[in-house]
Amino acid sequence: MKINNLNNDVHSAPTDRAVLEQAMHMQGAAWQQLTTSRCPYLFAEAAVFISSTEMQQMRSLIHAINQVVALPAWHDAVLPESKKNNIPRSHGVFFGYDFHVNEEGVHLIEINTNAGGGLLNALLLNSQQQVVVAGQMTADANVEQIFIEMFLREWRLARGDQPLHSIAIVDENPHEQYFYPEFLLAQKMFERAGFLAAIVDPSELEMLADGVHHQGQKIDLIYNRLTDFSLQHHPNLHSAYQKNLVVLTPHPHAYALYADKQNLTLLTDVNSLHAMAVPEEIITILQAGIPQTRLVLAQDAEDWWAQRKQWFFKPATGYGGKGSYRGANITRKVFGEIIQGGYVAQRMAAPGLRVMSVAEAAPAEFKFDIRCYVYAGEVQLVAARLYQGQTTNFRTVGGGFAVVRVVD
Repeated sequence: MKINNLNNDVHSAPTDRAVLEQAMHMQGAAWQQLTTSRCPYLFAEAAVFISSTEMQQMRSLIHAINQVVALPAWHDAVLPESKKNNIPRSHGVFFGYDFHVNEEGVHLIEINTNAGGGLLNALLLNSQQQVVVAGQMTADANVEQIFIEMFLREWRLARGDQPLHSIAIVDENPHEQYFYPEFLLAQKMFERAGFLAAIVDPSELEMLADGVHHQGQKIDLIYNRLTDFSLQHHPNLHSAYQKNLVVLTPHPHAYALYADKQNLTLLTDVNSLHAMAVPEEIITILQAGIPQTRLVLAQDAEDWWAQRKQWFFKPATGYGGKGSYRGANITRKVFGEIIQGGYVAQRMAAPGLRVMSVAEAAPAEFKFDIRCYVYAGEVQLVAARLYQGQTTNFRTVGGGFAVVRVVD
């Protein structure tokens, strides 16, 4: 198969480091130095290839999920009572649909409503636009404008024709975050578009009667990078969100509707889908594209232990691979913690493989997943993450974000 040949060829589509370094330098020498020192394995040494058929399968699955999520029965099934009212009109920026792609097809591993890396991948892809390699790029050259329009659409959905003046990029201890360089890219992007922009810890926000403020400036929109997806540990911000004092994107409703991993148990349960009156053709797409996912319950402990090698265990509210375990690797002690609750198990779907030679070392296999950055159900950009080990980690020499090229 041509795709396998390309992904197994150590000489195919190496990242042009010279033009990447030039693109990074254009963001400022300080930014480049910070990014290189904090994130030495941010950008991979080579591109990843997928077929146009695989790309279409991913798009079809994303559209199918959006059709299910739009159903009132889905809202009834996944939204807690506290969230069934005052559902925001905004969609939520930077959804991430993560796939494993192998010879059996494409497999949706999870959905994120707070997916990092969109701006970093835009920089990487733009730097490689002129590199002559087989396959088509997976984002337009004007992807920054597409991102700005996304934020503007979020604002208009929530506030209509009111002018947008100020944006806060919010995360806990933002200067200490691994993706802080991306926060800086977002700040520069917003400023180029004419907005006031600040990078802010939630403790620095002041909740007043007329809205949310930072250092005397009213904040119109918050680009939310918190991993406290339901805002349970940030009650003041949650209150401001509930009272519609600020436009928050992505928001807790988006997480509840899409990204809670327990939702995958419903999306792979034919009986539940029938009960929600999901059309048969949509069920077929979901069954083909999402590995079976089940809640891990203590009363089934013996069965889970016996079958563990067939499953991958994840905390239902986890992120970034934290607390996730390949069943074949778990010990009795770890299994004892998993079985206490709060976990889902997903049938194993092997990641794709890419062969590379890093720093003149012998060729080695790297695993990869594919992330589709999605807004309102439409794919904006596609990237890969190359790694070695159990989950994506940005600690693998030669690994990191990679360009994806689509080959017919």
